[in-house]
Amino acid sequence: MTEDKKPDSPAGNSSGRSLVSSEGAGKTAGDSEKPSSPGNVSSKSDPLVAKSGDGGSKPAVVARPKPKPKPPPEPPQGPQDQLPPDDKVVPPAVSALQSALPGAVVQVSYWVGDWSVIVQRERLLEVLTFLKSDEMAQFDYCSDVTATDWPPREKRFDLIYCLYSTRLRHRLRVKVRVGESDSVESATGIWPAVNWLEREVFDQFGINFSNHPDLRRILMPDEWQGYPQRKDYPLEGPGELLMENPQDWLRLRNLSDEIERNSDSEIE
Repeated sequence: MTEDKKPDSPAGNSSGRSLVSSEGAGKTAGDSEKPSSPGNVSSKSDPLVAKSGDGGSKPAVVARPKPKPKPPPEPPQGPQDQLPPDDKVVPPAVSALQSALPGAVVQVSYWVGDWSVIVQRERLLEVLTFLKSDEMAQFDYCSDVTATDWPPREKRFDLIYCLYSTRLRHRLRVKVRVGESDSVESATGIWPAVNWLEREVFDQFGINFSNHPDLRRILMPDEWQGYPQRKDYPLEGPGELLMENPQDWLRLRNLSDEIERNSDSEIE
């Protein structure tokens, strides 16, 4: 009966020593003597590296000087009323206006297909009357009256009448530059429907129309402070900047109701 031979194992080594060679042990010992990698550079040699709490290192945050803030842009002085290009022919209605009322038109402008004339404020009614009655114009419909506000400009408002001819099917904008204390003659005698349009401009911009049959607010309450469409109107609403104490505005707002209640109680 033969006896099975078992393969030699490390445990069966008669010397009882580990089979790890001295060469491998030398490599292990030599690894500790190698210089550290660039990622493990000590913070003592690099001021931009800070040690972490676990013995490692991480890049430090370097505070860079803040750039100087740019100055705020200057507020716009108003729209650039573009002159008509050389290949555009001035409409017959504008040419007739310039011929009939010399000096009334300050500038003729053309932009994205629309013609505009800037006229003197004192001659506005004269210009509008001509544009409605002249055969070359026949602007029988005033579709809108609006305004824009440019506070840095001396004449801060652009008052704009948008005209349309239902017979000749052409349009024209008539623009007038108005100061804050200037008054503009009402065009209700030419187009009666302008009544409400001019009231809206008065309500939102504070432009005064002389000889208007019923010049009063149309959107805001009668006792409302300020004009909401002006560029310098406070965004917080009335009372925050127009009055030192917001309660003064509420007291003024409810004053009419208190007067009515007191009068009713006296009657009873």
